[in-house]
This record gives sequence, structure tokens and C-alpha cells, in this order.
Amino acid sequence: MEIQLTRIPSFPITDQFGPGTSKVGSIEYNSTQVTQDCAFFCVPGENTDGHLYIEEAVANGASTIIGSNKRLIAQYAEKYPDLSFAVVENVRVALAYMSDFFYSSPQKSLLKVGVTGTNGKTTTATYVYNLFNLLGITCGFIGTTGIIGANGKIPFYKSTPTTPISSDIHKIFAKFLTEGDRAVAMEVSSIALDQKRVEGINFDVAIHTNISEEHLEYHKTFGHYLQSKLLLFEQSKSAVVNIDDEGMAKEILEVVDYPHLTYSHRVNSGADLIWTACESSDTGMKFDLCYQEKCWPVHVPLYGEYNAANLTAAIGTALLSGVQLEAILAVLPEMPQVEGRFQVIHGPENRKVILDYAHTPVALSSVLQEVKKLSHNRLIALITGIGIRDFSKMPKMARAAEGKADVLVVTVDHPGDYEPSTVIKAVLKGFTVPYKQKVVTATSRREGVLAALQESGPNDLILLSSGSINGAQIVKGEYIPHSDEAIIEEFFNSQTSDF
Repeated sequence: MEIQLTRIPSFPITDQFGPGTSKVGSIEYNSTQVTQDCAFFCVPGENTDGHLYIEEAVANGASTIIGSNKRLIAQYAEKYPDLSFAVVENVRVALAYMSDFFYSSPQKSLLKVGVTGTNGKTTTATYVYNLFNLLGITCGFIGTTGIIGANGKIPFYKSTPTTPISSDIHKIFAKFLTEGDRAVAMEVSSIALDQKRVEGINFDVAIHTNISEEHLEYHKTFGHYLQSKLLLFEQSKSAVVNIDDEGMAKEILEVVDYPHLTYSHRVNSGADLIWTACESSDTGMKFDLCYQEKCWPVHVPLYGEYNAANLTAAIGTALLSGVQLEAILAVLPEMPQVEGRFQVIHGPENRKVILDYAHTPVALSSVLQEVKKLSHNRLIALITGIGIRDFSKMPKMARAAEGKADVLVVTVDHPGDYEPSTVIKAVLKGFTVPYKQKVVTATSRREGVLAALQESGPNDLILLSSGSINGAQIVKGEYIPHSDEAIIEEFFNSQTSDF
């Protein structure tokens, strides 16, 4: 494709050197991925700066270089006069708008749903994905559990755990269109919003689940975290807002001046959608859904009372997308479980294993409360410290779980550059001494899962909280493949063979 940078809509160019038009066959922000006729963006990172890799990008065949360091860009332009160079105010913003242009703005043909919140992003986005597909609205998914089209998972290496960088997002959008998808449900993290990964995307619906302290290793203050999340609601056409959340709902409602629906579990809240009278059982949950002064009974094969709220948010999204409530209610009994989100696995001797991504103190406390509603003898729960997150949160995980299970297994997720024992010790600091329950430690996620399973007996519940990102554990910068489900299957198969 021949591209004239000055003609790209909203492209924030301030200076240009070399040919005004260049041939662009791909877009990259990683110099090692650059091939012939590639446009290379010098994206600044937390640990490095893309400007340091211009020489490598040129050697690999880049035809166009976009950066924000005018002095450095000018020097390289003089060295390579046959290449196109551009200076922009914000490289991430420029990457977003050029990616949209390069892929022929696939977002214009998709109904786009963005979900933000501290807890429940993956579950809610997946509920939207599943609900839309059940309703005949072919939908894709972008989030922590991967890239999924209406026909299943799409192999795609994500450079970030939750929301991809903008060039990847628009490439995925284009792939969805090619496969016939008409909508996309995606998780939109606070970091992604702050880093302009969704810049220029006009969401059809923005969903708010909740907010609590998280990602302070990046944001430094809760105020910055909150303001980052609010950005989503400044680039949307409609919104679904959880008014039970005191941390953010008021701020969102002050921003939105477009159609929106509120949801709550409180009967007298005045919300547009109210879920109430929730009951849990081994077959799922029942609740009443109230909308426009009428109530309907809902029975879904899903678990966790808080997931009634997440499902209600998805229902609100379908309503704002023009679907009638009667059509929505008709398909709810077919809703599948979400991978790793209160996912129930049945084992021998009536043991049940619950996989749940709860990785914040608030989420962990909620899931521990909910799992107890399932029939069981003893509860064994695995909790973790996450080495790539804020260390101050780790003792809070212990406090959130203390006294709420018969056995607590403490291990580490994604130790990153830390020794696992350092992370585990940070968690253990949150317990009172002597411990209120048996505490077992394990220096890897695999050992932790096995320890929890080994502690279990007939009719027991095993909760495995937190979990892998993209099916891996992050250790010293490497993604090491990991699957709780594979370990569970391996363990139960070995147990069965012993009988």
C-alpha cells in the first residue's frame, strides 16, 4: 500500500523527512518483527524506548519510521534519505490512527462493546460474546483468555495480558470481519486506556462493572487509575453502569450525555435493570430480572451471585444494541460457563474444583463467599501473590481469605523477576498468628494446584483462585506454558488408577 502520512485522518504529524509517500506492507512496534516495507513505530515502553531500535528496524527492511524524538529522527533521516521519517507528538496515538487507516477502518463495520472494571471484565465481556452469538449476532472476543471469533479461538500472540496494543486490535478487527463476525466484545484495561491502545475507537457500548484498588504498581495513585478508566466513557455512544459500585458509578454518570442503562441488585435503587432474589445451587443460579416495571424469572447454568450482576450488564448491552428482552430471555438457559471464571469441574468422589481468576482482595473475598453456597464437606482454597503486580496488595489477599476455608494453599502466580519465596512471604504477612486454618505453601503454581488437590477428600470443594495469563506463567520475562485444567486431569487420572 502506498501511504502519504499527511493524509491519514487524525494522524498527529509535526515534522516529516524524506519521501512524502512510502510503500507500507505492515506495521510493527517490535523491531525484531520488522520485514521489508514495514512502518516502524518507536513506541516508548516502561523499560525501554523504541527509538533505540531504529537502526535494527532499518536493517530489517523498514520503509517508514515514526517517532517523537525530533532530533534523533532528523539524524536518521539524514543518514537514510530514501526512507520516510515522521515526527509525531504521541507515538501511541499515531500508531492507533495509522493502524485503523492501514486496515481500512474495520471498526466501522463492527458493533463494538468495551468492558472496564477492576473485577469481572473477562466474565462480562465473555457473557456479551456468548449472548450475542446465541442471539445470532456473530461476535468476536478480545481479552485475557485470548482472541476468539464466533467459530472459536484464533491463534494470535498477544504482547499484553488483556487489551492488545492498537495495531494488533485493528488487525484482529479485520480478521473478525473476514470470518463474518458483526460485533466484538473486548476487555479494556485502565493501562490500555492510559497508553492509548484504544485511541480512535468509538465504542457502541461501554460497560462498567466496578472499581477497587488495583494496578498501583503502574498508576501510582487510585485517582489516576480512576481517571484512566473514565476515558472509556468519553469515547462511547452508550453505556451500562453498575450503580451499586460507589467507587466509580457517580463519576461515569456525570460524564455520559448519551443513552445508558443502570443496573443494581437493590430493589429500591431506581436502576433500569434490577437483579434480585438470587439463589445458588449445584445446577446454577436463579434470580428475578426486573425491567420497565416488570419482573421475569431467570435460571442459568452459571455460578456465583456476583455473576448475576455481570450477566445483567450483558443483558443491558443487548438491549442497548436493539435486541428485545423476550429474545434475550429465551436464550439465557443456554449460556455456557466462562473459562476460568467460577468454572466448575467435577472430579471423582463428588469433589468439585472451581477455577476462578479472582486476583484482587475484593474478588477473592466474593468468590470464597460464593463457593460455600455449593454443597460440600470441606473447602480447600489456593490463593496467590502475583510477582508482576503491586506487592502491597499481597498481604491483603491473605486477610481476604483468612478463616474462610478449612485449608489455604499459598503459592505464586507470575513471579516475574522475583524469587517465588519472596512473593509467598509477602502474602503470609497478612495472616494472624497462630493461623486460623491450616496453611500450606508451594513455590510454583503447578505445585500449589497439586497441593490443594492432595488436601482434598470425598465431597470436598477445591477453589483455585488467580491463574494464568494466556495459558502461561510469566517467569523472568518468559511465558512458560501452564494449564490448571491439565494438572487437574492428570491428578484425578492418577488417583483413579490407584483404586
